[in-house]
Amino acid sequence: MPDGMSSFPARPAGRGVSALPLATLRDCFGLLVAGPAPLALDGSVVAGLPPRMMALDELRDLLLASSCPQAVRDAAWAVVIRRSRRDGGAWTVGAAGMALPALHAVCARLGGHSDLDAADVQAEVLTGFLEAVATVRLDLPRIAVRLRWAAYRAGLALTVQQREAPRPDSDLFQTVAAAEAVESGSGPAGPEQVLADAVAAGVLTGTEADLIASTRLEDLPVSAWAARHATAPRQASRLRERAERRLVDHLAAPAAPSRAPHPPAGEPPPRPSPPVGAAGSHAPVGAPARAVAGVLA
Repeated sequence: MPDGMSSFPARPAGRGVSALPLATLRDCFGLLVAGPAPLALDGSVVAGLPPRMMALDELRDLLLASSCPQAVRDAAWAVVIRRSRRDGGAWTVGAAGMALPALHAVCARLGGHSDLDAADVQAEVLTGFLEAVATVRLDLPRIAVRLRWAAYRAGLALTVQQREAPRPDSDLFQTVAAAEAVESGSGPAGPEQVLADAVAAGVLTGTEADLIASTRLEDLPVSAWAARHATAPRQASRLRERAERRLVDHLAAPAAPSRAPHPPAGEPPPRPSPPVGAAGSHAPVGAPARAVAGVLA
């Protein structure tokens, strides 16, 4: 059934790659509104709606119609959001599914101004929307518009952060690695050796080095790394930004008198990895996002 997302491209399958967040949401929402007992709202509780049970995709299409009065939109959204706050789970996914066309438009707009992975932008936009669902005032008009703006602001903050954050590029990695190889007399060192040295020097933690290696050297989306480590995508992005600031300062600083020892020539450096089960002191996904993540997982 159409939900405004039928043409949304699915992320191709592959190593370290998962479905795009909005594509996953689309599929979950489709399951909720399908079958003989779809997730539905009793239209009789909202003045102006047909007095019958309405599946949420039908409700969404009706609310998006230009002929729908603003008062009816606000009243219907208020009922859906109250159910989400009270029951969570399917109703939270249902609320996000009703907003899919708006979320898709927000991500498309932000995607034209950033080189961030689409999965990271979508995860941040969806997180911003879910946080707004938990906090938006229902006694003020234009609820759906305010939810959309909350989602947009969350995605925009991520793109601004990404633009302003200094990043160690591959040339800097290779330059430092080559200099260390000459100094130590060992064979060629790679970017992962630079990260391993930064861990040994106390500049990065093992978790931070793994995050940088996975998302910069292997092109794994931050949202995918965050899911593997039970961390919110927004928090993982900020963790990477802080770690890369320290790494850039470390790489640009004059060489220290002594460096961490390199492995014998020809032996690949060990890949930095986080301790088992550790997100360290990093907090888990926020309450609204955690509630839906369990449904979308």
